[in-house]
Amino acid sequence: MDESEQGRVVGGILAAQGHDPTRLVQILHHCQEAVGWLPPAVRAAVAAGLRLPLAQVEGVAGFYAFFHLQPVGRYRILFSDNITDRMQGSEALMQRLCASLWVEAGKVSEDGLVSIDRTSCTGLCDQGPALLVNLRPIGRLTVGRIDQIADLVRERVPLDAWPAELFAVEHPVWRRDRLLETPFAPGDALRAVRERVPQDGLAAANLRSWREGLPGGLAGPDALLDEIKRANLRGRGGAGFMTGLKWEACRHAPLPAGQTRCVVCNADEGEPGTFKDRVLLATRPDLVIEGMTVAAYAIGARRGFIYLRGEYRFLLAGLESVLAERRQAGLLGPDILGVPGMDFDIEIHLGAGAYVCGEESALIESLEGKRGTPRNRPPFPVTNGYLDQPTVVNNVETFAAAALIAVQGGAWYADRGTAHSAGTKLLSVAGDCARPGVYEFPFGVSVRAVLAACGAQETQAVQVGGPSGVCIGADAFDRCLAFEDIPTAGAFTIFDQRRDMFEVARNYVHFFQHESCGFCTPCRVGTRLLRDWMDKLQRGGGSPCDLAEIEQLNGLLQRSSHCGLGHTACNPVLDTLAHFRPAYLQRLQHTTFVPAFDLDQALAAARQMSGRDDPGAHLSAAADEAT
Repeated sequence: MDESEQGRVVGGILAAQGHDPTRLVQILHHCQEAVGWLPPAVRAAVAAGLRLPLAQVEGVAGFYAFFHLQPVGRYRILFSDNITDRMQGSEALMQRLCASLWVEAGKVSEDGLVSIDRTSCTGLCDQGPALLVNLRPIGRLTVGRIDQIADLVRERVPLDAWPAELFAVEHPVWRRDRLLETPFAPGDALRAVRERVPQDGLAAANLRSWREGLPGGLAGPDALLDEIKRANLRGRGGAGFMTGLKWEACRHAPLPAGQTRCVVCNADEGEPGTFKDRVLLATRPDLVIEGMTVAAYAIGARRGFIYLRGEYRFLLAGLESVLAERRQAGLLGPDILGVPGMDFDIEIHLGAGAYVCGEESALIESLEGKRGTPRNRPPFPVTNGYLDQPTVVNNVETFAAAALIAVQGGAWYADRGTAHSAGTKLLSVAGDCARPGVYEFPFGVSVRAVLAACGAQETQAVQVGGPSGVCIGADAFDRCLAFEDIPTAGAFTIFDQRRDMFEVARNYVHFFQHESCGFCTPCRVGTRLLRDWMDKLQRGGGSPCDLAEIEQLNGLLQRSSHCGLGHTACNPVLDTLAHFRPAYLQRLQHTTFVPAFDLDQALAAARQMSGRDDPGAHLSAAADEAT
């Protein structure tokens, strides 16, 4: 495709997107899908068409891992580099594919056909090892599947013609409770809400309060907020903030003329080991979308977004279909369920490979077409969110729970769980167990009970909440999963006695370093230092001084990092040091500090090329000249 044709393609995409700069990330997605990568002419055309500085477009395109500023081949193959994939042999499978296709990992083949590399967790931990081919997932990799993929690439078979079974993604659920078991039909929650809407003379006042965020009548938005509070529903994304209080704050936030409130579903579950949102979006999308619509009614919002992580692009068509069906049924769009003025609609924004966009303010920046850099807070999104408008951001699981609460009531929901952690929790169980998949338990369940349910044996450790969570040993298996004991966003990764917990921590450290957005120096430099220290220990060059330096670095990151990524980057190391210290001590080959950088070794190649093999030769020559 020459530059003139690229310009025509970009022009069509910009027109379809309304030349809206806030849709820059989506525009870059469309351009890359059409051209194969983002060449300079495309980036320049986008900048001109949106009337943005070229540097801004370049900055956004360079921020996200799934945008390519250099050619990556017709087939872009990315192996999931999560620790569970490595435990299942992903590295050996990747090397086999590289050898078969005559391409080096991290590079493009000489004929420009294919590139092979690693990527962060793809959300298929329950069916790994896994990879993405042009963002299409292939799980349960075996030697046979790798050889099949190599043949398809060599024969240049279009992806649409690849065997469908390769791309089949399963969504196993092994234990169901309230969220996954309660019957729900599209519209159930909205009809329950409508029954609370005052009729006749009060209807107009209530709709005005819904649109403008004013206090409602005895029924209506306030009654719904009361049910959410009565349920004691807390955010399921990890922070655990009270959902009712968040929605109420957004509802009562000042709303300048011409603006609207917004509802955002955070479907960017990038924490390694987490995949429960994938299962919800694939199996109960109406529940999630209706929960968003219920939230819109509660806060007076007219606009909604689902921010779908780039690795879940394969869910996009199905979700768009559900949205279209709901519009057709009067469950989205203008006059929902025939109630004049009850207007709310949802659009899907696709992420592009940035873990930090799971943080709500970074997600909003990405929605606005920018780099996903977390904002300073306050102000918080509930008052100044998307385009500076009051915005509620909640997790997929939170919205699903809210829909059921609207139907069944807060008391029904709160009778599960504990006093401080009401309801149930979806767990993404993966690693060394017989039945990986999603499990729904009431809050307060013990770690030991989860291990028994999934068939785990000889368990050495469990990483709860992903790398940013906590790693516990067997002495803590009777502790409970709850906000007051061990909080979790959903990841539950199991390691048996065969696993080296140092290597587990090192994998997580590499993840944090790779995903640091680079905005603040403490995190940008600190995560790289931490990675280098762990690699030094792995090579056998460590000493007790290195462990002390890591602990000191943790304090610096805690005090100085801009967002939670830097705050938690040292967690995997500190937890495994506390519970599995021998895994580190066996790598300490020195009693005193040994530099990780050897200047003499670094100059060895240059000396050999210049014929100065003797590292002391230059000193002798200098001494001769002096005499």
